[in-house]
Amino acid sequence: MSRIVTFGELMVRLQPFNYERFVQANTLEFSFGGGEANVAVSLANYGMDAAFVTKLPAHAIGQAAINSLRRYGVDTSLIVRGGDRVGIYYNEKGASQRGSVCIYDRANSAIQLAQPADFDWNKIFEGVDWFHFTGITPALGPNVVEICKEACKAAKERGIKISCDLNYRGKLWTRDQARAAMTELCQYVDVCISNEEDAKDVFGIEAEATDIYGGKLNREGYKSVARQLAEKFHFEKVAITLRESHSASDNGWSAMLYDVASDEYCFSKKYELRIIDRVGGGDSFGGGLIYALLSGKGTQAAVEFAVAASALKHTIEGDYNMMTVSEVEKLAGGDGSGRIQR
Repeated sequence: MSRIVTFGELMVRLQPFNYERFVQANTLEFSFGGGEANVAVSLANYGMDAAFVTKLPAHAIGQAAINSLRRYGVDTSLIVRGGDRVGIYYNEKGASQRGSVCIYDRANSAIQLAQPADFDWNKIFEGVDWFHFTGITPALGPNVVEICKEACKAAKERGIKISCDLNYRGKLWTRDQARAAMTELCQYVDVCISNEEDAKDVFGIEAEATDIYGGKLNREGYKSVARQLAEKFHFEKVAITLRESHSASDNGWSAMLYDVASDEYCFSKKYELRIIDRVGGGDSFGGGLIYALLSGKGTQAAVEFAVAASALKHTIEGDYNMMTVSEVEKLAGGDGSGRIQR
């Protein structure tokens, strides 16, 4: 069985009930989530050996965060304990023409203040086949950029495949900061995951004749984006998720996977989503893609599995995607009827 390590921040997620606004809410729902942790949960639910690495305080909230992963079978034995804070994000779910709102409160969290000496990558990468991180993690600070760099170097020395979801977050760093850090880190990456905006925000690479807000996507433009990314960083594969935002409640969802060796561009089928919770949608795509590639699926089958996994995540409350391989395969195979299972 393949072993995967993901590295990033696990946060407390606080959210008003249903579709209430922050200003009207009297109570908040409490759960956990974070990009790379979400990927680890997806992989564990698919039966993979998935470990998540971070730094969390040794108090009860830190332990609750760890327990939220352990219940799904994620290996948490490599998590470093220390620091005082678990980062928080507040999530207000959008509906119809009102978009969702995310407010971060993650300054001085345990992982943001972590140092390279906290992580023994020689130990962490024993028996590992795949390493995954996102652009959110180095955005936490120069010290975390250095930690990510050390992790990537150690993984590359061991022949471990490295994937990265660019995931630009303008609330965490500037485009110039992102470009400087990610240009360096992407030199180590084998599989790059991006979306309509990330390639432009981070590297200034833009799809032509595409209006992400008006829902117009140009396939040839995205082929060009994938090719430019691959040429710039020598990626083996580039995946681009394609979200057509009709409203906060209804999206078109598909993706493209470019395999450099075969010069093959594969587009998935498109799903018209009625969204329950879109947070973690991209992470569930990443988890699905990693599973599919490690399982030996071809380019078309891999992108179909990843998109189906992500489409299903949009129906689930919370950050974590709680779907099985058979459920994803059923949708990827064409059964999207949603009929009751008896």
